Amino acid sequence: MSLQLSKWRKSPVFYPLVGFIVIFVAMAFVNENFLTTNNLSNVARQVSINAIIAVGMTCAILTGGIDLSVGAVMALAGTVTAGLMAAGMPPEAAVLAGLMVGALFGAGNGAFVAYAKMPPIIVTLATMGIARGLALIYTGGYPVSGLPDSFAFLGRGELFGLQLPILVMLVVFALAYILLNKTPIGRYIYAIGGNEEAARLSGVRVSRYKLMVYTLSGTTAAIAGIVLTSRLMSGQPNSGIGFELDAIAAVVLGGTAIAGGRGAIIGTLVGAMMLGVLNNGLNLMGVSPYVQNVIKGGIILLAIYIGRTRGK
Repeated sequence: MSLQLSKWRKSPVFYPLVGFIVIFVAMAFVNENFLTTNNLSNVARQVSINAIIAVGMTCAILTGGIDLSVGAVMALAGTVTAGLMAAGMPPEAAVLAGLMVGALFGAGNGAFVAYAKMPPIIVTLATMGIARGLALIYTGGYPVSGLPDSFAFLGRGELFGLQLPILVMLVVFALAYILLNKTPIGRYIYAIGGNEEAARLSGVRVSRYKLMVYTLSGTTAAIAGIVLTSRLMSGQPNSGIGFELDAIAAVVLGGTAIAGGRGAIIGTLVGAMMLGVLNNGLNLMGVSPYVQNVIKGGIILLAIYIGRTRGK
């Protein structure tokens, strides 16, 4: 029993899970409305958008990189999808076009990072501005409305007793878990983040897998943007502002090393849930948003410190 506990404590998910349980129990004690079915369902639905984005962010950080463009790509993909539907395109084709926009932006990031050898933080900071600017140009700075009623199902409907955004989130995480834990691609992603030069000397085509990772990050951002557009039934060019920071926070809180090479996709889900529970609980308590930022920042710093200590 003690051996199993010792092994479990070495898992990157252990401390995030403990932190989540502590915050969950604390919020349940502090506010009687926290444990209501409606509130918990609302938390899960709100978490779903950030969690989907955080899947691609996890893969980028595991390679030792980062993607600051996800919030802007999310807005661009959502507005393109909405604009095409408003122009008469069938929802299925418009969604596919939105996904392609996200994937292409991600591939562009990956090409600059992998083949031009540019720093990921600089590349994605630049493409963040480009994507946001294109979203504003495409919409003229105004929300896109007049979407078909059938499109609302993606963001507001239910399937198998689950709200569809939550179901989409679970499917995305399941696919990411298989990719990272059951395929050679996942092993290569971890290897690149652990020691890129060693991975290259071992025959891993580092540039190819970096390109793949950033394409995935752009695609998950697009999925989140399309789900949010469906929920709002409007394409918002200013949506996703600051979402890249929330996604990074979820990844770090989930136990993934910011330097890459170590972490778990399940930990990212736990980290996203931790942020969601914390935000919801503090809102129910009437805590000022400014104070919330201070609290969340402190928790993220603590998570990074614990991660570095465990790494040493």
